[in-house]
Amino acid sequence: MNSSKVILASNSPRRQQFFHALGIPFLALSADIDESPAPHESPAQVVERLALAKALTVGRRLASSADAKDSGPTQEFLVIGADTVVAIDNEVLGKPVGAGEARAMLTRLRARPHQVHTAIAAVLHTEGEPKRTRRLLNSTTVEMRPYSDEQIAAYVATGDPLDKAGAYAIQHQQFHPAESISGCPAGVMGLPAADLVHLLSEFKVTVTRSPLQVCPALTGLECCQRQVASSP
Repeated sequence: MNSSKVILASNSPRRQQFFHALGIPFLALSADIDESPAPHESPAQVVERLALAKALTVGRRLASSADAKDSGPTQEFLVIGADTVVAIDNEVLGKPVGAGEARAMLTRLRARPHQVHTAIAAVLHTEGEPKRTRRLLNSTTVEMRPYSDEQIAAYVATGDPLDKAGAYAIQHQQFHPAESISGCPAGVMGLPAADLVHLLSEFKVTVTRSPLQVCPALTGLECCQRQVASSP
């Protein structure tokens, strides 16, 4: 399909960065859905449900718009939804509400491993209806370094943690929160690039740059695909 009809169901600057860097022409539209976990959902189930809900919500909105109707019955577009959660002890840590909650989250995560789950959903809409759906789940373990209370306070004072799940960004050069990462650094940032490229290929959408080029530039860390390629 024509990659100019790819819709990213997100206003996240970080996700848009990956789309731009991979060379994917796209339109970004926020889904604006309730992202609260449902009762008894695991963290992985939360992101899979929400990624699909975002893609379906934006797709339905576009399909019902006047512009979509005027474009004729052959209108076709692919909507990509994504969702990320930080989880420790099987509990989801969302974006902190204020500096106090950010400090509490970072204290809880300190010198411990936790999981970051990111799901990507792709929904192909044809003639105003969702015709084909695919989902991928990426799970990464992050071991945090033993940063001090003073380092937490300095990082929180920058304001950076307040729009981040789990109150941190792995790519923050001054705070540098992660001791080690087992899995996909791009997934921790909110969009596992290799999974996205694989998903897009199933819908005949090609990218102009490889995750091997893009991920180190955006995360400051080695691409997980290079790690896989170099393993015995």
